[in-house]
Amino acid sequence: MNLLLTIIHHAFFAMIPAVGFGLLFNVPLKALKYCAAGGAIGVVCRYLLLEQGVSIELATLLATSVVGFLGVYWSQRFLAHPKVFTVAAVIPMLPGVFAFRSMIALVQMNQLGYSPELLANLVDNLLKAVFIVGGLAIGLALPGLLFYRRRSVI
Repeated sequence: MNLLLTIIHHAFFAMIPAVGFGLLFNVPLKALKYCAAGGAIGVVCRYLLLEQGVSIELATLLATSVVGFLGVYWSQRFLAHPKVFTVAAVIPMLPGVFAFRSMIALVQMNQLGYSPELLANLVDNLLKAVFIVGGLAIGLALPGLLFYRRRSVI
């Protein structure tokens, strides 16, 4: 029961930024519910993978790939570009916390001076943020590369 409530909590709070950025990107009103659903599905997939012990970078890549494949399916069904559904849906998975922590470590190094702990904190959080953003980009591009090829894979 606790897991179900946690999933509903994550899904609900992932829908809010997905719809907000969908409105910001001028997504048609009929497609906003799919942006919200994609954001919720992506965050719930990432949460479930994290609960299974998968690293956050790989979990983000896999969850973004799920959102990308859903975007391709919805785009063929509703005759719209897949990015209409997917870009706003992956916004809730952006690594804001890790980027903020690395920035705070950088500011503390500037104010307090160099220390190995601050440098390790900066590098650790910065690399996590970079790899998560890379996972988001690859996960969004992967379905398009597979489905919209003009040549066969082999």
